Amino acid sequence: MSEAAIRNSIRRFRFEHDEMTQEELGRRVGCTRQTIIALEQGKYLPSLELALRIARTFGVPVEDVFEYRTADDSN
Repeated sequence: MSEAAIRNSIRRFRFEHDEMTQEELGRRVGCTRQTIIALEQGKYLPSLELALRIARTFGVPVEDVFEYRTADDSN
């Protein structure tokens, strides 16, 4: 079985949206700044609902923010 990882682009999207702070994103999506920090560091996987709220905040599909990759992926 290959190892899998979910990566995210939250930090990039925050900076593309007027350098939104972690605190502001957390407030908008209904979680704490600490949760946003853990997400950005890859130490926490969001619930489906939180992932959708984050994507909606940035106005993009969830696949633009979160990416599922396996060791078998070539990129």
